[in-house]
Amino acid sequence: MSRKSTRPDRFELHPQLAADTHPLASFALCELRLMDDANYPWLVLVPRVANARELTDLDSGQRHALADDVDRASRLLLDAFQPFKLNVAAIGNVVPQLHVHVIARFESDPAWPAPVWGRVTAQSYSPEMLVERVNLLRESLLT
Repeated sequence: MSRKSTRPDRFELHPQLAADTHPLASFALCELRLMDDANYPWLVLVPRVANARELTDLDSGQRHALADDVDRASRLLLDAFQPFKLNVAAIGNVVPQLHVHVIARFESDPAWPAPVWGRVTAQSYSPEMLVERVNLLRESLLT
């Protein structure tokens, strides 16, 4: 079933995602971004597909590329932080643009064991912490 839309026919990052995240890298299908919440190592993958809101808006090749990108982001967090658990979710109730959260979770994190949304106030990265985190993640991508 196709959806009629007045949205643009080219990929544009939703303004809320742009405001809440920092760019890290471009993967095969997705933009990889760091959520501006220092409470958790938290990545967001945004497929560069115009008008995508649901996984069903992607064709088969795009769905496979998204799975590969999620795998790469997951392994990045596992290697860089050795979390107890990874949370992977594509919810999109607040921001309708298709995006996938990949969050490293620890038994000591402030929301454990509940989901991260709405549990504690987001702690923005200080400029120094942001540079450190981005550098760590980008270096890990190269190994």
